[in-house]
Amino acid sequence: MPSVVTLELETAYAPGIEELLRLGSEYALSLYPPEECFLLTPAELDEPGVRVYVARTERGDAVAMGALVPHGDEGELKRMFVHQDARRLGLASRILTRIEDDARAIGLTRLVLETGRLHDAALALYGRHGYSRIPRFGPYVTSSSSVCLAKSLTA
Repeated sequence: MPSVVTLELETAYAPGIEELLRLGSEYALSLYPPEECFLLTPAELDEPGVRVYVARTERGDAVAMGALVPHGDEGELKRMFVHQDARRLGLASRILTRIEDDARAIGLTRLVLETGRLHDAALALYGRHGYSRIPRFGPYVTSSSSVCLAKSLTA
């Protein structure tokens, strides 16, 4: 198992990110039809205000990521993915905690996200971190496989 030593903000075009996005997309598309996969592209992740968090090994390999997309006073969590070889190391929790801390620091009061009903590990992760189910919102309203969650970032 890789030893992860850094978790940093990076551009969506940094080395190794394209591969993580590809693997995350392949995984999502193996579970859901394309019209129910709401995957941001590198260009969308590179928009002003979007923050991309990347965990890297001591060799510099990108092994996990997540993104924060601000929308007014709340943020949306997007593109959380951990490479198969780096699972069960607590990276998703580490990224999620960092995103929550940074979201609070920039004044966001709530985080929302969409995941799929078949993403058992993701649903368990978010539940452990205090996220609760909310009605489907935005582009997910008509997606039968979408599960939307939220967490307040205020006391």
